[in-house]
Amino acid sequence: MTERKRTPWVVGVSGASGTPYAASVIRGLLAAGESVDLVVSRASRLTLMDETGIAYRDAHWRDDLAEWLQRGADGKPATFARPELDGVRHWAAGDLAAGPSSGSYPVKGMLIVPASTACVAGVALGLSKDLLQRAASVTLKERRPLVVAVRETPLGGQTLRHLVALDEAGAVVLPASPAFYAGATHIQDLVDFVAGRVLDAAGVPHTLYRRWEGQLGTGRPREGSGD
Repeated sequence: MTERKRTPWVVGVSGASGTPYAASVIRGLLAAGESVDLVVSRASRLTLMDETGIAYRDAHWRDDLAEWLQRGADGKPATFARPELDGVRHWAAGDLAAGPSSGSYPVKGMLIVPASTACVAGVALGLSKDLLQRAASVTLKERRPLVVAVRETPLGGQTLRHLVALDEAGAVVLPASPAFYAGATHIQDLVDFVAGRVLDAAGVPHTLYRRWEGQLGTGRPREGSGD
């Protein structure tokens, strides 16, 4: 793929708990043949360290990202095959001169996974305090798809008002709320359901979860044949 024709999805990872959601979304995008521009906020690196033990470093982002994407939602390393990262570009969170900070930089849209309440507030108010928030503001002003996978509970009134503002600005507000009708038997299934819904909102094809087909009981694991 030539650089001239590259049109990526920007994936922003904020400091909320839920780094496995981000990993699943990135794997899904790469599996679909999509390019990714990745922005990992400073706060999210602390969360990533806490949830996975991985130190995400700008100077070693390729190795750190590969390790992260191979890790399962249960924390086990080497759960997934080492990904091919030629389609990924990393941008430092503090680099406000980065490509995604400008509306003239061609992207398909942006996915914020997970989105903290601080991130939601910053985007709703147009603060642009870092590259993640600036890229989201650019996505809205350019009328490109923006999916905000907010990960917080309970939600206070102020955050709810910010989410309404994002919805009114054209964003898709997608709470990280796993469903159980798809027959989940492992924590990875629940994570992949949310990631799949993010990709659905972006119009990216995937096979991360079993879709509802209108028949009750199809999502339940089958019982054994014993008495």
